[in-house]
Amino acid sequence: MSNQVVYTGTGRRKSSVARVRLVPGSGDITVNQKNGVEYFQQIQSYIQALRSPLETLGLENEYNIIVRAHGGGLTGQSDAIKLGVARALCELDPENRQPLKAEGYLTRDPRAKERKKYGLRKARKAPQFSKR
Repeated sequence: MSNQVVYTGTGRRKSSVARVRLVPGSGDITVNQKNGVEYFQQIQSYIQALRSPLETLGLENEYNIIVRAHGGGLTGQSDAIKLGVARALCELDPENRQPLKAEGYLTRDPRAKERKKYGLRKARKAPQFSKR
């Protein structure tokens, strides 16, 4: 693995951060030293999401995806990995940027949990109102 070509990309979503490496291989996914299917508990939508940038370019069986992900839950992590894979593909070849951008894979989703305000139960949920 010393002189092997590695492409990297960082993805973020909610409170998740994923450091993604693309290594030439057969299309295996490894997340935190676990098989990707096992890590995402056989939930196909998550696995499909992180493969989608590769499928857009027709490279699904060309590269192995190796990920270090932390923070958040499975939804945030899978979306963070998707962004990281897309960024790594742009590093691989700048020509890849146009089709990935058209599909929306290079846009960081800014939505995050809103902070709790004082006097409320959650960010917006108020305590029950009593007239008397």
